[in-house]
Amino acid sequence: MIVLSAFFGLPPIMWSTGVGADMMKRIAAPMVGGLVTSFALELLVYPAVCVLWKKGALPGPETPGEEAPSVA
Repeated sequence: MIVLSAFFGLPPIMWSTGVGADMMKRIAAPMVGGLVTSFALELLVYPAVCVLWKKGALPGPETPGEEAPSVA
């Protein structure tokens, strides 16, 4: 919901032409890119990494006293 509200709030700033619009566009453009990136990471990358980690495809943290498994 936060990303959706920001997506609705930032386009008017990006397309404005009034006084101070040049400065606000420079602020809003990286915010749009960050929102798109974080949205994609939260919905696509983080769940995939979690599934791989739970299946054992990714190594977990080592506990003290255990030897690291050797990769052949």
